[in-house]
Amino acid sequence: MKELNIKLKTKAILPLASQTVINLLLTNITIKTELMSVLKPHELSLEQFNVLRILRGQKGNPLNLQDIQERMVSKMSNTTRLIDKLILKDFVKRTECKKNRRKIEVYITASGLDKLLELDTLVNVTEEKVTSKLTIIELEELNRLLNKIQ
Repeated sequence: MKELNIKLKTKAILPLASQTVINLLLTNITIKTELMSVLKPHELSLEQFNVLRILRGQKGNPLNLQDIQERMVSKMSNTTRLIDKLILKDFVKRTECKKNRRKIEVYITASGLDKLLELDTLVNVTEEKVTSKLTIIELEELNRLLNKIQ
């Protein structure tokens, strides 16, 4: 509680639920800032990076926009706009579905795969850095608790 009060510059006694939510939000910002610092030089947003990783997981198979949206970490993103930006960078390709012409399918390109290969180590190092103060047991417990909240 004391650390949070110092961060918030307040002497107010916050309910435990409020402390928890505020700490989660502050942690989210810290992690996003670290990851964005790695992705920004590559002109990628976290959401674009997330789309590329989702498509890489398809092992060459296409996904439609709705399926991509469902798998995204941030559901508030405009998936069509994200895909358009990735197309301009030649990281993904959009095609009409052969079975249903109203459906759009999205594939990751070789350039997109290359970019992810380039970023994998940088992102992994950053993730290790932001979690480095926790032991493996603490990380497992944190994940268990976060899953419980979700």
